[in-house]
Amino acid sequence: MERDGYDMRNYTDCGLLLYDRAGQDMHAGGSGAGCSAAVLNGYLLRGFREGRLHRIIFAPTGALLSPTSTFQGGSIPSICHAVVLSDRKEGA
Repeated sequence: MERDGYDMRNYTDCGLLLYDRAGQDMHAGGSGAGCSAAVLNGYLLRGFREGRLHRIIFAPTGALLSPTSTFQGGSIPSICHAVVLSDRKEGA
């Protein structure tokens, strides 16, 4: 992302908001779908209600795993939908 000109200083991984890497033995991390849902519905939406957050780009990712693709030995297909959430009306 940085190579393509995006400023990543405000980027936060959902799993890193939920887990303590130094204090928990989490191996490969948490589920992308589970972590993103927990962070959006807990941390981020609370930030909107409390007035700490005003506009975010939420881009949860996930792997599209199936027994067939896993056993084929190729790359793992993945998906990401970016959604902008704002507490202000834009445009007009």
